[in-house]
Amino acid sequence: VQLQASGGGLVQAGGSLKLSCVPSERIFRTHTVGWFRQAPGKEREFVSADDWSGGNKRYADSVKGRFTISRDDAKNTLYLQMTGLKPEDTAVYYCAAGRRRPSGLMGLISSYDYWGQGTQVTVSS
Repeated sequence: VQLQASGGGLVQAGGSLKLSCVPSERIFRTHTVGWFRQAPGKEREFVSADDWSGGNKRYADSVKGRFTISRDDAKNTLYLQMTGLKPEDTAVYYCAAGRRRPSGLMGLISSYDYWGQGTQVTVSS
């Protein structure tokens, strides 16, 4: 499975961006899907995920209330709507997918088998 992420860019603090991720196969009903990010000099970290049902969304505390994960099954597209962006949100954002995982494991990098190429998000102060 290949994942194609897009939608990154440069935005001022307080602005919004919407990231998209399109898998090469229809996997939403069989996979957990998520977003991670990696800032320069830092480890990759969990941002958000949802499971095969589409009703088990999880968020990192740092983005809760500002970011929303969603998907459009008809368009076979995963989204990450980001609002209230802060300079500390600057990072390369990756979409990822993994075979169904217990919800308690959705935040772990090791739970994901497939990764997109990443899209850069830069938030200026």
